[in-house]
Amino acid sequence: MELLAQRLKGRVAFISGGLRGIGLACATRFLAEGAEVVLSDLDAEDSDTAREVMGKLGQAASYISANVAKEEDWERAVALVKERHGKCHVLVNNAGIDLTGPVESLSMEGWRRIMSINVDGVFLGTKHFVPLMAESGKDFRGGASIINVSSIMGLVGMNEVSAYNASKGAVRLFTKGIAIEFCQKKTPIRANSLHPGFVETPLLKAGFQRWVDQGFAEKPDDLVAGVVGATPIGRLAQPEELASAAFFLASEDSSYMTGAELVIDGGWTAQ
Repeated sequence: MELLAQRLKGRVAFISGGLRGIGLACATRFLAEGAEVVLSDLDAEDSDTAREVMGKLGQAASYISANVAKEEDWERAVALVKERHGKCHVLVNNAGIDLTGPVESLSMEGWRRIMSINVDGVFLGTKHFVPLMAESGKDFRGGASIINVSSIMGLVGMNEVSAYNASKGAVRLFTKGIAIEFCQKKTPIRANSLHPGFVETPLLKAGFQRWVDQGFAEKPDDLVAGVVGATPIGRLAQPEELASAAFFLASEDSSYMTGAELVIDGGWTAQ
């Protein structure tokens, strides 16, 4: 990506789920805007994927292998950011998984797993980065920024994704709660939730393949066509479009915005 206006120059960002999809697009955009970025994901630090991605991102980016559902991994992540940068101005809680199926067939194991990653991961990331971000937020008029990636499924229901609905709805209201808490305590951190619609990512492709395996369609392309047909704008979103929204929330452009939902869904929830 060509150099942009460098509107994140001087900022340090941490992005979970950063090696692919929306997380990688956010990292790429933030770096182009002058930020230093630390990514986390489940891949080992010496894995081919991690090496390839980090090689492309350059020296302003670094990587830590971490499971967002494990508190000790968040403690390691904060320690790494402190050691390398001393500050953190932007936290993107992006890592997440999905789970589909009729409610009566969902296992307790599956329910706990999606909650541990989609909800616990957001809570733990926030909990452990807030002390560092509270100090770092003094550097800029708009303070530090927490961006919690929810979904349109955190706003509206959908057939046989009740567990995912519950997890992403929790992210939405958790974000509002911490936003008010920070304001009441005069903590210089803003918190907003980002609500993507259907985005062309590896997570979406894997989800569509599971739906095919479960008999909802003959092939993934049929599901894509159905989603595109039901989206007023008439196409899937690209990860870079979500990264632009995340950039807005990370920057001074959104300095008066906290506790809000930014919906990037091609008109899906307007219907």
